[in-house]
Amino acid sequence: DRCSLAGIAPVEAVLFDIDGTLCDSDPIHCHAFREMLQEIGYNGVPITEEFFVKHIAGKHNEDIARFLFPDWDEQKAMQFMDGKEAMYRRLVPEKLKPVNGLNQLCKWVKDRGLKRAAVTNAPRENAELMVSILGLSDFFELLVIGSECERAKPFPDPYLKAIKALGVSPMHTFVFEDSVSGIRAGVAAGMPVVGLTTGNPAESLLAAGATFLIRDYEDPKLWMALEEEERAAAGRVAA
Repeated sequence: DRCSLAGIAPVEAVLFDIDGTLCDSDPIHCHAFREMLQEIGYNGVPITEEFFVKHIAGKHNEDIARFLFPDWDEQKAMQFMDGKEAMYRRLVPEKLKPVNGLNQLCKWVKDRGLKRAAVTNAPRENAELMVSILGLSDFFELLVIGSECERAKPFPDPYLKAIKALGVSPMHTFVFEDSVSGIRAGVAAGMPVVGLTTGNPAESLLAAGATFLIRDYEDPKLWMALEEEERAAAGRVAA
C-alpha cells in the first residue's frame, strides 16, 4: 500500500502516543502485570504475551481493571492497578529504551517548527517519568492524559483536546500510535495515524484505521512519506 501524508500538507503539528510509540515499554508493563497477577494467583498460571497484547496493551487502567477483576469492587481493583504502576515505575529507569530513530524524528519535527504533544492513556506520573527519561520534557509543548479527559482512548477526546490546546487543524496534523485503541482514537479525531508495529499485530493496526505502518522511526517508508509531504507543501506555496 502507498505510504503518504501528502494529503495533509502543510503539516502543522505531530502528536505522539508514549507507551510503545516513543519507547518500547510494553515488555516492562507485561512483566509487571505478570508478577503482580501471579502474586494473587490470577487464573492459576502466569499471563502470556498474547494475553497482554489482546486484553491489556494500550487500554485505560479502569477498563483493564474491569476486565481483569469483574467481581471486585472498584476501589480494590484500582488499588491493584496502582500497585502495578508503582512496580512499573521502579523498573523503568533501568529498562526503558527509545524506539529506534526517535531522536532523528524529533529533530525533524523541531527543525521545522512543528507543534507537538504527547497524548497517552498512561497515568500522569508514568507519562512524565517516561518523557523525562527519554530526554523529551522540553520537546513536548503539551502532555494530554486520557484519564483527565471526559473519555480516554479509544475515544477521540484526548486527541481533540491536544489539537484544541495547540491551536491546530486536524486536517494538518498526524499521529504516531502503536495500539488499536490509540489508532481508533486518532482516526476518530479526524487525523491520519502512522502505526508502529512495536508490539501489536500489523493486521489489527490496519483494521483499526492506520494510514500506513512502520517498524520504527528509521523505516524508509516514514522518511519517504515525510519527503513527499514536504514536496506537496512546497508545491502549494509555489502555486
